[in-house]
Amino acid sequence: TAHPMSQPTLPPSAATPPATPRPWLARLHPSLFGMALGLLGLSGAWHRLEPAGVPLAGPVAAGILAFALGLLALLVLLWLAKAVRHSAVLRQELPHPVQGALLALMPVALLMAVALAASRWPTLREALLPLALVVLAGQGWMAWRVVADLSTGKTPPELVTPALYLPTVPGGFVGAMALQALGFHGWATLLMGMDLGAWALLEMRILNRLFAGPLPLALRPTLGIEMAPASVGALAACVLWPDLPADAVMVALGVASGPVLAVLTRWRYWSEVPFNVGFWSFSFPLAAFAATTVEAVRRGNWPLSVAVAAVAVASAVMAYLLARTLALLV
Repeated sequence: TAHPMSQPTLPPSAATPPATPRPWLARLHPSLFGMALGLLGLSGAWHRLEPAGVPLAGPVAAGILAFALGLLALLVLLWLAKAVRHSAVLRQELPHPVQGALLALMPVALLMAVALAASRWPTLREALLPLALVVLAGQGWMAWRVVADLSTGKTPPELVTPALYLPTVPGGFVGAMALQALGFHGWATLLMGMDLGAWALLEMRILNRLFAGPLPLALRPTLGIEMAPASVGALAACVLWPDLPADAVMVALGVASGPVLAVLTRWRYWSEVPFNVGFWSFSFPLAAFAATTVEAVRRGNWPLSVAVAAVAVASAVMAYLLARTLALLV
């Protein structure tokens, strides 16, 4: 059967005979890129523990990074194959308010990979710059389309979900981190400011929809993205300003904890949905929250156990998601 989020959420008709399932490549869902993005974020969190004094943090971070980069490369190749063999399906998905927005997970994951690679291997910066510029241009086009559809009323109210944040807010924050790692601090700060404005613009519309009533079952896994803007924004601030004081980082963590608690209070709401890859939307926000916690501990000279606990919780959630995903594939 098709993935529960692989089709636009339209009510089935009892008089319509069941359709023949499309090939698995045609049903390849953009939420899969959330796996690579979450693992990349977790690698960054572990990497920050190494200078804090955790001996095994370096090898763990390197192992997770290698696995995440391999997974991302595989998914990009599969998506290119889908674009070639099933271009009509892709043209149908791109304008969809949910699937089109979730496709932004691909450029966000690529930019996160650029940010990590450029910061760890500075000699690769020149080679990574063209890739970053191309990906930023594609992401900018996605952000433009999302904002245009929202501002002109083309997005149906029932399809206004946290997924709409992805191209503009988390994607822009990660883009700012990539530009910073490539040595373009000024452009990174400009992009950071643009994303803060986009966040304010989208927040009113998306929060209004979330308070209006339950999302359809197939869209509830996207609730994890609700945690992303504040958590990823806090991490981006730490990356752009290495001398940011611990108190400022703690304020950012306090702001980020609000959406996390708001999502957790509705655990019965989204736990009714059978597990699918859409639940990887929870991974990257938690990894960013853990990485920001490590930064706060390091800058404030606070107990290391707090940072280790934060990364351990994010790792446990990621391990659970990975186990459930493997079981789903089997």
